Amino acid sequence: MKKYIWVFGIVVLLLASCSSAPRVGRVDTAAQHDLSGLWNDTDVRIVCDALIADALRSPRVDQALRAMGGRTPRVIVGDFRNESSEHIDTGIIAITMEAAIFNSGRMDFVAGGDLREALRAERDDQQSHARESTAATLANESGADFMLTGTVRSIVDRADRRSVRTYFVNAEMTNIETNERVWMGTNSEIRKVIVQPRHRL
Repeated sequence: MKKYIWVFGIVVLLLASCSSAPRVGRVDTAAQHDLSGLWNDTDVRIVCDALIADALRSPRVDQALRAMGGRTPRVIVGDFRNESSEHIDTGIIAITMEAAIFNSGRMDFVAGGDLREALRAERDDQQSHARESTAATLANESGADFMLTGTVRSIVDRADRRSVRTYFVNAEMTNIETNERVWMGTNSEIRKVIVQPRHRL
């Protein structure tokens, strides 16, 4: 009988060790974690902090703000394109920059893209279905003065098991009426050396 209990205990331990449930651990969000060597949250934080600081202290931005005659300029976020060799959600970069610049109080942002279309559809719907006293007025949007756009590019240099990935993130603010650049920033601080393990037979 003891023998069967002993065997049963071993089986239970083996089954527990082979559990299919994932192991989850929490980490410090300020800590750097590079698992694959690809673009990650630490890279977003480094790049956005640098570009935002550059935009907010730019003499050209100061000049553009003074030209507004004391009015806070309005900005719309345009296309942030990923032209790198890997999948990068550039929307995270755009949103991070938008929030920081807006919260600085130096510029206001107006809705663009899908959100703008959703707002227009809601205004149109209110014309037929809401009380006249509460319906939003048509053709009363605030126009944007500037458009914020950007790109992410990468260069990968490989030799044997070793590769170096360098990322170039560009952001630009352009005057919508004149097409003149108000600000241009480039960040190439993200450079990673990746050494692949030797394959074992």
